[in-house]
Amino acid sequence: MKRRDFIQKTAVSSAILTFGGLSLSSFSNKKTKRITILHTNDTHSHIDPFPSDHSKYPNMGGAARRASYINKVREENPNTLLFDAGDMFQGTPYFNYYGGELEFKIMDMLKYDAATLGNHEFDNGLEGLAAQVPVAEFDIINANYDFSKTIMNGLTKPYKVYEKDGIKIGVFGLGVKLDGLVNKREYGETIYLDPIETANRMTKILKEDEKCDLVICLSHLGYAYDKNINPDMISDLDLAAQTQGIDLIIGGHTHTFLDKPTLVKNAIGEDVIVNQAGCFGLRMGQIDFIFEDNKLVSNSVRNINI
Repeated sequence: MKRRDFIQKTAVSSAILTFGGLSLSSFSNKKTKRITILHTNDTHSHIDPFPSDHSKYPNMGGAARRASYINKVREENPNTLLFDAGDMFQGTPYFNYYGGELEFKIMDMLKYDAATLGNHEFDNGLEGLAAQVPVAEFDIINANYDFSKTIMNGLTKPYKVYEKDGIKIGVFGLGVKLDGLVNKREYGETIYLDPIETANRMTKILKEDEKCDLVICLSHLGYAYDKNINPDMISDLDLAAQTQGIDLIIGGHTHTFLDKPTLVKNAIGEDVIVNQAGCFGLRMGQIDFIFEDNKLVSNSVRNINI
């Protein structure tokens, strides 16, 4: 079978990444632990699949297909976490009618563990967002929006630590700069904090204080920018290169369909995985981290068409 045909038939684009030249086969005779991370971004209220006559995505996407894949992965590995990197709202009439309630209820049904905030979560203003946050049974995580002077104060967490099979996974969230992107009246007195400084503060807490074995950033900063056009915009690639302690950046905002994740050397020369799964629920990212004696030894990453 030709490689192109194989990819089309399996609808999977994958990449295997390893640390220190070690692969999964290196540990086949050793006791290991596997932590699976599933992630989406920029689903934009796409509850239903695209119609069968759609020019680019016929019959693709939809919450039901996403649920089927999530359930399959969880059956294979109960040590699975599910995250979203923002812009859950806006894009179909479901948001216009329900104001985000349906999106959160669907995510509750799929048992998301956490999500960060995208710029479109502010489309109905802080009052609209604050009204919907209690619907979410998962954690809303953001560390660089200071909501202390707004109605959103206390409704988000800067980070959360999850434990699976004795492995501690620390997760924090970062949002894009709202000024110039979102109308001031919609985000009010929300203060945007520098994502690089915030990330370094969060990783220090998660690594040193919380003793996490794995650190993940849910980012709605955007994958990359042309610095000639957007010199002040911090991207996921910038974040990875200018910080230390992050193992995985799950990205959003730029609707980037990565055929394989990007590896970036951080500020001290260690590898950071940067991944993004397109938009509209058409893809889901999956990262399997392999641990031995609670030490991260290898991983595999793939982006699956839903």
